[in-house]
Amino acid sequence: MTMGPIYSPVLLKLSGEALQGSTGFGIDPDTLADISAQIQEVVAGPNGIRLAVVIGGGNIFRGQLLADKGHDRATGDYMGMLATVINALALQEALEKQGLETRVLSALTITEVAEPYIRRRAIRHLEKGRVVIFAAGTGNPFFTTDTAAVLRASEIGAEVLLKATKVDGVYDKDPVKNPDAVFFRELTYMQAIERRLKVMDTTALSLAMDNKLPIIVFNLTKRGNIKKVLSGEKVGTMVSG
Repeated sequence: MTMGPIYSPVLLKLSGEALQGSTGFGIDPDTLADISAQIQEVVAGPNGIRLAVVIGGGNIFRGQLLADKGHDRATGDYMGMLATVINALALQEALEKQGLETRVLSALTITEVAEPYIRRRAIRHLEKGRVVIFAAGTGNPFFTTDTAAVLRASEIGAEVLLKATKVDGVYDKDPVKNPDAVFFRELTYMQAIERRLKVMDTTALSLAMDNKLPIIVFNLTKRGNIKKVLSGEKVGTMVSG
């Protein structure tokens, strides 16, 4: 007997880099199709979950890069928010090709291509079985899309935040560069903050801790991991109380 999902609603945090695949920049159509198929697998069907997505924009533009060169940080961050809108529209198109109803809600007002973010509207879309994609971060500079993910997850009453990465979870150092890196199956919020582990930035982790929102960090590149996580299998790293 197949186990149904143990979490719903769920917020999935995707980095912009997740969409670029091996291309190094922009959006790789094959990678986009694979991610959308994994989402379709857990949303469609009688045991489908209510799922929302927050997506980054690092595959197109990073505001911090502009700030590092002496330019205005706020301007760079707004440019980064617009990059997330591009990614959100691409993901919406890919999900609709999978037969899923999808809505993009933007924290910046761009009514020609996305609905404005309104909490009650987002919840209603989820109740109707639509995948909701939150674009433009929080709508404010100086906040990361990780913080936006925790904020939106808290607002919609998500039971878990899934943070998709290219490695199997959280390590004490970069496992790609360090073969001896130690993997953590479970962590508390404070352990992640105090050890400066690369789970999320401190603002995002503190907000998750305040709202008792569990975070599961997992490898998106292994096909089927989203379904495994939501079925309760021990995949990735759990960050909680």
